[in-house]
Amino acid sequence: MSLSTTEHRTMPVKSADGWLIRGCERGWLPDRAIRFGMRQLLRQRLRDEALDDGEQRSQRLNRLLDDLRASPIAIETQAANTQHYEVPAAFFHAHLGPHLKYSCCLYSTGNETLAQAEAAMFERYAERAELTDGQRILDLGCGWGSLSLWLAARYPRARIVALSNSHGQRAFIEARAAELGLHNIAVVTGNIVDFEFDDVQIGDGFDRVVSIEMFEHMKNYGLLLAKIARSMRAGAKLFVHIFAHRTLAYHFEVRDGGDWMSKYFFTGGTMPSEALLLNFQDDLRMERQWWVSGGHYERTANHWLAALDGARDRVMPMLADTYGARDAAVWLQRWRMFYMAVAELFGYANGNEWGVGHYRFVKR
Repeated sequence: MSLSTTEHRTMPVKSADGWLIRGCERGWLPDRAIRFGMRQLLRQRLRDEALDDGEQRSQRLNRLLDDLRASPIAIETQAANTQHYEVPAAFFHAHLGPHLKYSCCLYSTGNETLAQAEAAMFERYAERAELTDGQRILDLGCGWGSLSLWLAARYPRARIVALSNSHGQRAFIEARAAELGLHNIAVVTGNIVDFEFDDVQIGDGFDRVVSIEMFEHMKNYGLLLAKIARSMRAGAKLFVHIFAHRTLAYHFEVRDGGDWMSKYFFTGGTMPSEALLLNFQDDLRMERQWWVSGGHYERTANHWLAALDGARDRVMPMLADTYGARDAAVWLQRWRMFYMAVAELFGYANGNEWGVGHYRFVKR
């Protein structure tokens, strides 16, 4: 998911739970049983985070805010990049949609194909970010360039700058832009923690900054938003798409070598609450926010899983090259479990517990 996405406490790999995780990773348990176990763990997560205790929940939130404000912009950025992009690009090309959108898509009727759902979410971004042709637009944490390439084609007079911390992604986006005859997109490689745009890249400032599922990998949102604000011209706007819980916010942590999701897919991440970013408005003011039901991400992840299963024969050699022939099957199952966990998390309580927040900020 641009990271990101998604997630959630799963089974601790220790003591009596170790054999259960190993059984899941080796495919000894049917998907139905694995999903059932994930739902039980989600219920436990809600209890652990004091969902039904308002006073304790407030105390936990204030401790988290103190932690975030004392942290650097992000931690474990290389680990997060490696966890999702250690496999070759062809692995994702084999099962993501045609735009390679590695984040929540939009299913307005519930009957959309993955390709249609990708396009629908791009249209929603354009509407909510108030994008128009001729703007200078920064795509912050651009992944495989799904949005950047769409923007470059949609707005031929716009100037798109895409920031990625992966040289492989940069090469892919540049090659794809050349194939499509797009000349209004520039790709920059850098880590948002220490990267600073130069005068040529910024020009007189960006009109719009868009960030899709990158903020989940961040910690100090105050420092992050201040850095983003420095790249924006007066009156410019930032649009953020971030997955979230409706009320809870918490760290993803590898406890005692244990949390499966954090260990393999989301080291150093944060699960924000819907209102978390409202606490960081020193440099950018929240202008509008929206909520997207978790059901959309549930459908997205289930589409990815079905496509991955259909591409098994193509992806197994890639996994063998990456992880070794001995571990290829286990890693295929880990990726399957990852997508199942995403689907179960966002589908929980009919999509009303976890979901996706959209936010539009304006520079002060």
